[in-house]
Amino acid sequence: MRIGGAHLTYCSNIHPAESWPETFAALSHHIPPIKAQVAPDAPFGIGLRLSARAAAELAGGDALEQFRTYLRDANAYVFTINGFPYGDFHGTRVKEQVYAPDWQSADRLTYTNRLADILAALLPDDVETGSISTVPGSFAPWAKGNEAAMAEGLITATAHLVALRARTGKTITLALEPEPWCFLETVAEAVAFFRAHLHSDAAAYRLAALSSLTVADAATALRRHLGLCYDVCHAALAYEDAAGSVKALQRAGIGIFKLQLSSALRFAAITPDSAARLRPFDEPTYLHQVIERAEGGSARKWPDLGAALAEIDSAMGREWRVHFHVPLFLPQMDGFDTTQDMLRQILALHRSAGISAHLEVETYTWDVLPAAYRNQPLPDAIARELNWVRAELQS
Repeated sequence: MRIGGAHLTYCSNIHPAESWPETFAALSHHIPPIKAQVAPDAPFGIGLRLSARAAAELAGGDALEQFRTYLRDANAYVFTINGFPYGDFHGTRVKEQVYAPDWQSADRLTYTNRLADILAALLPDDVETGSISTVPGSFAPWAKGNEAAMAEGLITATAHLVALRARTGKTITLALEPEPWCFLETVAEAVAFFRAHLHSDAAAYRLAALSSLTVADAATALRRHLGLCYDVCHAALAYEDAAGSVKALQRAGIGIFKLQLSSALRFAAITPDSAARLRPFDEPTYLHQVIERAEGGSARKWPDLGAALAEIDSAMGREWRVHFHVPLFLPQMDGFDTTQDMLRQILALHRSAGISAHLEVETYTWDVLPAAYRNQPLPDAIARELNWVRAELQS
């Protein structure tokens, strides 16, 4: 749905689905009851998640045209795709494999180009720009010394987006999503990478060589097509300053092509009973990075919650933030806080200045939340989050 000059949706990576038939079944089952509570009389935007398998199936045969017909009949439209998780995302161990293949891989490039083609075909006539969020380069342990290879993959993807724009008139943007324990973890790291590898003269010359653009036009195209997905949970985990981080990206000329609305677990001060409260969130599917901040700003970080819990006795009195996406409408949970304050600051900034044209709620962890927090039907929970965001933006 549209609020002001922006599109608002939720990310369908919340639905277990890896093939296109599974994905379509999940959408056709969940979209009607969500739309009825959020946008009964207006077009409803969809944040589509397609695995590599689903993307290949959707792009083949008559599936794409059949989906376009469904969207028209449902008064719905797709404006953004989550191109982060390439393979299985539910019901199996995902953990660090969510970053594979990374931007050093030809498979990541092929997958992303296919998503761009699909999105350009799905965008309504009155929506010129679509966004695709993607991995922040790589998982940190895989990335050392490979900045040039990742930049080459992204510049090559940009050449495809340039050609797609010339052919279709649609602008597809590619949004890297910084995340703890990844190659790009903070806004400062993203700015440095863009400055050195994507906004450089060398990058413009390389894109010009891969396309029909002049070097000057190639420099413009890199800024038009490559930017960030600002995930608020991830930014809160990194203890980013809301206003300062947004301004840093704007000063660097890096577009925030998607604003992913999410909230994390937060303990203002670890106590002896914190481990018991956190242990139910130490589940085997997703990576739950932990970042600690002590008085004076010093920090430790762990790649997953289990590793942090093993050292919790040394963290008494310190603040922990845990990468576990929790319901947006909850400022507190049982015995701890969330990072909802950061989310409300970001929404206030967007309300006053328009941070991004694409807003997407991403609480993909509903099926692994402790049972006490799964006490309502999923469509109702999603609609409640969307309506909470709308209320914040309209207040």
